[in-house]
Amino acid sequence: MYQWNLPYRKDDVETGGYAMPLYPTMLENPQLRWGFIRKVYTIIAFQLLATVAVSATVVTVRPIALFFATTGAGLGLYIVLTITPFIVLCPLYYYHQKHPVNYLLLGIFTLALAFVVGLTCAFTNGKVILESAILTTVVVLSLTFYTFWAARKGYDFNFLGPFLFGAVLVLIVFALIQILFPLGRISVMIYGCLASIIFCGYIVYDTDNLIKRYTYDEYIWAAVSLYLDIINLFLSLLTVLRALQR
Repeated sequence: MYQWNLPYRKDDVETGGYAMPLYPTMLENPQLRWGFIRKVYTIIAFQLLATVAVSATVVTVRPIALFFATTGAGLGLYIVLTITPFIVLCPLYYYHQKHPVNYLLLGIFTLALAFVVGLTCAFTNGKVILESAILTTVVVLSLTFYTFWAARKGYDFNFLGPFLFGAVLVLIVFALIQILFPLGRISVMIYGCLASIIFCGYIVYDTDNLIKRYTYDEYIWAAVSLYLDIINLFLSLLTVLRALQR
């Protein structure tokens, strides 16, 4: 046990220096936790870069989007790409600690989801895409820094888990109702706003888990969770801004 206001003394051979704990009740080696956090954010950075590259290709090469929008084969392939991330999540959860299978599954998951994001952006005004990307970046960075600051002050966000899970269930039902019985532009905006708020909560919740609860072997699953939060926030903001544009 060590005092919160003193640096943690680490083994010079293994870690070589000092590091401040991330939260007041921290008992583990802060340097090891910081290394884990850096590894997770490195994976997320590569996922986001791959998403941007694939999406930009789909948006700029118009025949790709037209193939998916105007042909039966394209529609079938789009459905396959849409459900692929959900299918891959199951084996990814089971093998997330087994290298290199976890990285292979992570690549499939990321590329499939990136393609879906690209097809969504392909039929969206470029200004709307840019605004959504800027808003997403600002919100993600702000919430991330806030969560790290709040953790150092002793705040805990683990209580958000059940509320966010219930909110996602409501969101899914809302989306099904919207698909079966379209309620118009206002309902789409409401859906987008609710989804944006929920995934903002998930960014705080998953970042708090990254700081305190994920084990060192769960770097893949931690990266997937935060990556999904970021992508869903972007798509939610895109939904709102597209509805406003209409």
